[in-house]
Amino acid sequence: MSTPQIDIRDVPPRAAWALEQAGVHPLLARLYAARGIRTPSELDDGLARLIPPTELLGADAAARLLADALQAGERIVIVADYDCDGATACAVALRGLAMLGARPGTLQHVVPDRAVHGYGLTPTIVDLALARPAHERPSVLVTVDNGIASHAGVAHAQALGMKVLVTDHHLPAADANGAVTLPTADVIVNPNQPGCAFESKALAGVGVMFYVLLALRAELRARGAFDAANQPRLDALLDLVALGTVADVVRLDANNRRLVAQGLKRIRSGRMQAGVAALFVAAGRDPMKASGFDFGFALGPRLNAAGRLADMGLGIACLLSDDPGHATELAQQLDAINRQRREVESGMKEQAEVLLERLMPAGEPPPALSLYDPEFHEGVVGIVAGRLKERLHRPTFVFARGADGHLKGSGRSIPGFHLRDALDLVAKRHPEVLKKFGGHAMAAGCTIDEADFATFDVALQRVATEWLSPAALQRRLATDGPLERQWFDTDVVQLLDAAVWGQAFEAPLFTDEVDVVSQRLVGEKHMKLSVRHAGQLREAIWFGHTEALPARVRLAYRLSLDEYQGRKRVQMVVEAAAA
Repeated sequence: MSTPQIDIRDVPPRAAWALEQAGVHPLLARLYAARGIRTPSELDDGLARLIPPTELLGADAAARLLADALQAGERIVIVADYDCDGATACAVALRGLAMLGARPGTLQHVVPDRAVHGYGLTPTIVDLALARPAHERPSVLVTVDNGIASHAGVAHAQALGMKVLVTDHHLPAADANGAVTLPTADVIVNPNQPGCAFESKALAGVGVMFYVLLALRAELRARGAFDAANQPRLDALLDLVALGTVADVVRLDANNRRLVAQGLKRIRSGRMQAGVAALFVAAGRDPMKASGFDFGFALGPRLNAAGRLADMGLGIACLLSDDPGHATELAQQLDAINRQRREVESGMKEQAEVLLERLMPAGEPPPALSLYDPEFHEGVVGIVAGRLKERLHRPTFVFARGADGHLKGSGRSIPGFHLRDALDLVAKRHPEVLKKFGGHAMAAGCTIDEADFATFDVALQRVATEWLSPAALQRRLATDGPLERQWFDTDVVQLLDAAVWGQAFEAPLFTDEVDVVSQRLVGEKHMKLSVRHAGQLREAIWFGHTEALPARVRLAYRLSLDEYQGRKRVQMVVEAAAA
């Protein structure tokens, strides 16, 4: 892994003081101020503080379309995506529509197979959704976490007489002149579509669907379906919304933090779907101590594994089950698939290391990396790209051959390099290379022919050379500076763990000079340390690190609780070191 430059976040003193005066713990006040929180009201995670659904363009029209369908008893099919965001969005849609009055038997769903159908609402998926007896065919199609770039699929569904509602959060496609193009759906709900003034552009796909349900409930209430005192409690879906939001690694702005905080509160109090509870058990996690870390690194990967190596229908079934026994069986299957995913990923990483040796004979990586091996598995390319990006601090694409013979690439990026915009420039310079592409600033995907791999590699490196300065290619690690001795306390660690952290609102990471008293390898690939910090001996561990450290070193670390035989002690978990 490239040695990072360890930086310390600036802490505006007035903001930290104001938060502390309002009763926020002194350490949390400092951490929140460093992350842009200026007033105590920004920390209010109550549902009343959510941005109202009336501000989300298309939500009112979507509510009317769905209310008409529910009251007419029309059949509705949800077209999901094969990642955790798509799975939770599908479960939220089906559970929410049932709560709001969908008649039994009128709700269906279909999810693309990554290897067979590819991403999004394709004409093939539309045909699959309609492949039912005539009396069971849906008349309304709703996409979740996809559809904003599915021009052909939307047109095909409409040509077959279906009404189409697109709910998505991805960036729309653009034509050759750079103008945004939208599918001809009856209604589109997407905070990133032109003309939408919704403040939280980082809303995940599951968040968009939850907002549509809020708007639908308001529409049904206005139609007299129920009154405010007896309306369905959609907050019962917030455990799913929180899980999908964190797992999709979207920016945790104030609105998303409120959604996640509410979901965590429900889970910690024991109020969650049977499938979510079963996933906690399968992952060996305690839901009473649930955190965003559990969503991102325990539950999310088990759901994502189904979409990567098997069928996400299994993950959606787990989230829809109300039978704890059945949910447990499904969660155990997901856990087994995740173990298989880890084995596949490990093998691919070894193959990738061999390819990297050829690409980096002098040890210095190029400004952007593109890797392909005929043995790579399509379902794991994104994970491997992310691992390599973290290690080398370079925009990275990893390709595998898909079932249709094309190469399917998944990319991960670094700050300062908008991956989807980079692909757009590659497409303009080489119109024949990219069959299709899409994504975000930090993650994107594309399809190419194997014969065009070298051209793509050179084109991506050219864009990276033009856009990335030497400073941008230096990995930087933002930390919260030294940690006072008084905060090495189990209660403080539990306080930090209970807060909501995530993308763009990173969990606390501290940095201190320490003396290394002892160090030894455990499990052959982790470094166990005893260090002297502020006159005290501390236990520390660096996962995945095997190289010995000097006697005096600057560590970047987070705090965790190490529990053994009922005894809790504070442990430093090392993320990086500098001499």
